Amino acid sequence: MDAREHGSKVGSAGVASEQHAAIDRRERLRRLALETIDLAKDPYFMRNHLGSYECKLCLTIHGNEGNYLAHTQGKRHQQNLAKRAAREAAENPNLPTLKGKTRPAPRKTVKIGRPGYRVTKQYDHVHRRRSLLFQIDFPEIETGATPRHRFMSAYEQKVEAWDKKYQYVMFAAEPYETIAFKVPNVEVDKTADRFFAHWEPDKKVYTVQLHFKAPGGGGGAGGGTGGTNMGNDARYGETGGVILGSMGSFAPPPPPPGRLPVGVAPPPGAFAPPPPPPPPQ
Repeated sequence: MDAREHGSKVGSAGVASEQHAAIDRRERLRRLALETIDLAKDPYFMRNHLGSYECKLCLTIHGNEGNYLAHTQGKRHQQNLAKRAAREAAENPNLPTLKGKTRPAPRKTVKIGRPGYRVTKQYDHVHRRRSLLFQIDFPEIETGATPRHRFMSAYEQKVEAWDKKYQYVMFAAEPYETIAFKVPNVEVDKTADRFFAHWEPDKKVYTVQLHFKAPGGGGGAGGGTGGTNMGNDARYGETGGVILGSMGSFAPPPPPPGRLPVGVAPPPGAFAPPPPPPPPQ
């Protein structure tokens, strides 16, 4: 019986020729390219009117996508890519390359401590709304800089335990440390006549006044029945406190409204009107 009729063992065949090795290599490159390359993002891939595929960089024609992908892994295509990149770099020396692209490093400033602050709690008897007046002193602020503020939810900070009943108002200006105040998590009225922010460059005082909307949709004129009694809400009794590093306490009693920056008047409704004079006897 002929030995060929008995089959053969694995690995007992002859050594593959160079032609078969090249075919196997191209097939492996084609499968690898199909897994890693998106033809929709290839600027050199084009399908012509005959249904075949062209490489616009090498001016070659390919019968199918796999053949084109195998071509992109070949020596000719890689050399043309390197030549094109070198030519573009010579023509545009200021053009940043992907390898030389760097992210801007975060600014490192030596902090000089926390700024002084004054917080005034106010109540508008007409609209039955609570408000807060923040006055932050930045006497050593950088030249040309302007303080900034933003609201932060309780879940963004990592100093205190999360409490959805509160939010934080942050104030920042270089080279001071950022400070934050713990306020009730009630919607803030940001209309033009209810939200006030002003930077006085001469006195270096940043003033922000915010009004809380009445819970439950109330907030009509005095004596109305809508809304809740905000005076009994415990959250409004814990307003303020610097949370950077450790809980702080309020500064001494705030100055009267006359101490506001020159030329800056508090928004309308910020303070309760004085009582009317007694009737004449």
